[in-house]
Amino acid sequence: MNTDAPQRLPLTVYYDKSCPLCATEMHALRDLDPKGFRLVDCSAPDFVDAMREDMMARMHARSADGRWLTGLDAFEAIYAAAGLKRVARIWGNARLRPVFDRIYPWIARHRQALSRLRLHRVVGALLARGKSRGTLS
Repeated sequence: MNTDAPQRLPLTVYYDKSCPLCATEMHALRDLDPKGFRLVDCSAPDFVDAMREDMMARMHARSADGRWLTGLDAFEAIYAAAGLKRVARIWGNARLRPVFDRIYPWIARHRQALSRLRLHRVVGALLARGKSRGTLS
């Protein structure tokens, strides 16, 4: 994905609200630019979608023109939509992407355990600190 290409906003982001790590990150990002994307909790009992199982396994986002983005492509688009283009470019960096492609499935599978280790607090603090210092955009 090219973060310099115009995005069709708003994005619709499907995330696991029952996961503190997912919820903290997505809410902090949405708060940076509430017009950039809207959140849909795919963990909610009343959420019905044929893709629910896949949505619970990895991040999904859908652009305003209907294009689906999954996994790291979704994160790249979400961070760009939140106004964090510098961080978005890291997700898409050609040299780092192979490493992220190997790590992300493990993180997604273990996100609840990582939350129990309070990693969500670290993510929230980093996003808040970067926002206040202006170092993330």
